[in-house]
Amino acid sequence: MKKTAKGAERTHDHDHCIEDALAAAEKLCADRNLRFTPLRRRVLELVWSGHKPVGAYALLNQLHDEDLGSAPPTVYRALDFLIEHGLIHRIERMNAFIGCSHPGEAHRGFFLICGECGDAEELHGNGLAETIIASASRRGFAARDMTLEVTGTCAGCRKS
Repeated sequence: MKKTAKGAERTHDHDHCIEDALAAAEKLCADRNLRFTPLRRRVLELVWSGHKPVGAYALLNQLHDEDLGSAPPTVYRALDFLIEHGLIHRIERMNAFIGCSHPGEAHRGFFLICGECGDAEELHGNGLAETIIASASRRGFAARDMTLEVTGTCAGCRKS
């Protein structure tokens, strides 16, 4: 059992999340005839190393001692690839990245972000997207892309 920063107990096996994310990325890249380079793989693994969004420079610091190329443009290209193919999301509010919980599927990003511990959780909310699109349409606005970031306090921190 893991403890969070606030001391709340968790039974979550995060290594399983990382393994699933890497397996999904390998399958997606194979199906689409894309190169899943060692750097792309490692960046995805580092993004999935926690449920907290991670910034590009934090990734650069982690890659610094590894022989995979730690120049900012190289890491940003890997991040762009992972975003483009639905393997990660960018959390604008935090200028950070988080793993996608349903990679390769067309969907909108809706996130619950805990202001206490920094964890972020992706919501699955097609109904919410359709409500926003319909509301925008009634105003003559054609919605194209959307990401919703909701800040608050997660259940674990609320229990502490």
